[in-house]
Amino acid sequence: MEGRPALCNLLTSTTWHRLPANAIGRPLRPASPRASFKQPQSKKSWTMAFRKALKRTAIIGSGAVATVFGLSQLIEYRKTQARLAHVAAEAELRVPFADEFPARQAQLAALQNTEEFDVLVVGGGATGAGCALDAVTRNLKTALVERSDFSSGTSSRSTKLIHGGVRYLQKAIMQLDYEQYMMVKEALHERANLLEIAPHLSAPLPIMLPVYKWWQLPYYWAGIKMYDLVAGIQCLKSSYVLSKTKALELFPMLKKDKLVGAIVYYDGQHNDARMNLAIALTSARYGAAVANYTEVVHLLKTNDPQTGKEKVCGARCRDVITGREFDVKAKCVINATGPFTDSLRKMDNQETKNICQPSAGVHIVIPGYYSPDNMGLLDPATSDGRVIFFLPWEKMTIAGTTDSPTSVTAHPVPGEDDINFILNEVRNYLSPDVEVRRGDVLAAWSGIRPLVTDPNSKDTQSICRNHIVSISDSGLVTIAGGKWTTYRSMAEDTLDAAIKAHSLSAEPCKTVGLMLEGAKGWTPTLYIRLVQDYGLENEVAQHLVSTYGGKAFDVAKMAQVTGQRWPIVGKRLVSEFPYIEGEVLYAIKEYACTAIDVIARRTRLGFLNVQAADEALPRIVQIMGKELDWSEERKTAELDAARKFLYLEMGYRSRSEQLTKTSEINLDNQEVARYKKRFHKFDKESKGFITTVDVQQVLESINVHIDENALHEILNEVDLNKNGQVEIDEFMQLMSAVKKGQVSDSRLAILMKTAEETLEKRGPVTVDRSGGGV
Repeated sequence: MEGRPALCNLLTSTTWHRLPANAIGRPLRPASPRASFKQPQSKKSWTMAFRKALKRTAIIGSGAVATVFGLSQLIEYRKTQARLAHVAAEAELRVPFADEFPARQAQLAALQNTEEFDVLVVGGGATGAGCALDAVTRNLKTALVERSDFSSGTSSRSTKLIHGGVRYLQKAIMQLDYEQYMMVKEALHERANLLEIAPHLSAPLPIMLPVYKWWQLPYYWAGIKMYDLVAGIQCLKSSYVLSKTKALELFPMLKKDKLVGAIVYYDGQHNDARMNLAIALTSARYGAAVANYTEVVHLLKTNDPQTGKEKVCGARCRDVITGREFDVKAKCVINATGPFTDSLRKMDNQETKNICQPSAGVHIVIPGYYSPDNMGLLDPATSDGRVIFFLPWEKMTIAGTTDSPTSVTAHPVPGEDDINFILNEVRNYLSPDVEVRRGDVLAAWSGIRPLVTDPNSKDTQSICRNHIVSISDSGLVTIAGGKWTTYRSMAEDTLDAAIKAHSLSAEPCKTVGLMLEGAKGWTPTLYIRLVQDYGLENEVAQHLVSTYGGKAFDVAKMAQVTGQRWPIVGKRLVSEFPYIEGEVLYAIKEYACTAIDVIARRTRLGFLNVQAADEALPRIVQIMGKELDWSEERKTAELDAARKFLYLEMGYRSRSEQLTKTSEINLDNQEVARYKKRFHKFDKESKGFITTVDVQQVLESINVHIDENALHEILNEVDLNKNGQVEIDEFMQLMSAVKKGQVSDSRLAILMKTAEETLEKRGPVTVDRSGGGV
């Protein structure tokens, strides 16, 4: 890894454990064979002899490589199958499994009343939850605390890919970097395992790499085939080459000009926040005491009677919701706090040097019509050298990511520059017929990647995403770096190091092949039973099964009767998304404590459409308030906090600023006249503004009825000065922003246009049709 020697020199007081990669042995370096033959008498005979020698050499060399590779894959396959069989037997016999996980209050009580845990994990992201699951399945008494919600940080803000890293393999080959090669190999192994243990939350996804220059086709093809080769028997599906015609058939939105062809390869895709939650819930079922909204105030220490040195022996924790503080004692404390790694390390030792270099990655969500339902796109070389993915997800399209240095914060905000950078790169690959509009960005978020680097390094693009395990002089175990895909192997390495350093009595790792929450009982056709047994909508049933797996029936039981002929149960939170009210109740069972937990991580509504999430919030708060006995003040505070989250962290501010940031109105004279005419059809009294009453009167005249509260929300989107009315200047700004593509799907603009067209079609009633009446 770049910067590793400097990093190790900086941390001389720390014991570092290099990762045990899933190696197949050191690469063979056979001496170059030399052909010996007599000097040819002529140029022709010399050439023929050379070709024969070269052919023999190639056959022998390729045969040797194929043999070694084949044997290594066979050995790895045998080992994997043996471990899976071992896990299937050990996990059921030795570790108790609870049918119901305890309520949060019971978990807090366990943290306070347990005399001493073997392991206390700090951090509830993918890595921390993975460490807790690894520890508890080794029969270690385990606790996990998270100061916010599970997956509230980086683990819920990823590209949603489970991948080995095509670009890391490219660097490994181009730079002859064996460590990066082994990191890709390890990640591909973990990719296969993750798809196996959580099939309801993950699936293979074909990703297209369009090629616009002939020479790039064999170059990219060789690289992608190497990716398949490294995966070996764990290759999801073999990559293949497409002609220009076939590529456009599968991805019709692609730019046609100069397109040569395309290469399609396969990686995994998952619901990252739900996957993180599944890991944490599985550890709870196996007996770990897990608690979100539980903050570490400071580390507890005691003097070691043998060495006389201070040793970490637990942590002082605070329940963020009630403010109550308590001590959690543990033989070993594991720091798995991601971007906040250095904060906890400095609790242990103020003099320790930083090892985490945070890097910001921004993603945007645009409508699903921008991409095919089941085909992603990879831009391997953007205008500034970064990689952009363009992927279908939850019937929407995700585009990202950027990669730039940032400061650590618990509430990262997506920047307008990053959003526009992604949109511009997307435009480069899509057909000119497809207008990529800024207003089509339905949500945007920023995630902070905890890269491990030399503190003096400024280039985050070349940093290896590998991970390191550190044990300080006082015994604090830190796991830093890595990526989502390798969370399980990171946890295994961490526990191996912790067990050795703290002399813990534990069994071998059992998490390979260990099914996660919801995986048992899941089948691809399980949703049909939900439709038949409970009368759920087909789309809702499919969503429940792909989110909760075998636990979807528990959610369906909580769904209320609609009172309609169909669906019989399952009232939606918002009409265009399959999330139902029963999921809010089930979210509370899954340790959801706030409205943000529901819209961001138990459901993914906040990540998919901020306006829809804002619309669903009042009902979510109402349901949670009744279930958790919230006061009116608490309900108001929850609503305000959730709307602030959507406004800042999910891109609502950037969306709304498209109207306010430009005061000039970019409309020609004909457009100004047309829009003034449209406005005055609603402003019949020429007041210069319209209200909900004005709009309602016009709609009723054409037999359109809209709820007054909904109408208020529609006008509020355009009411820039929030005075309860829309002035003509505000309306002109709206239409100008719509024209420039800064705003799309404006409900007021579409409503007024439709109403105007309906009124013009009707026209005045003629005298002859009225029967000549007066």
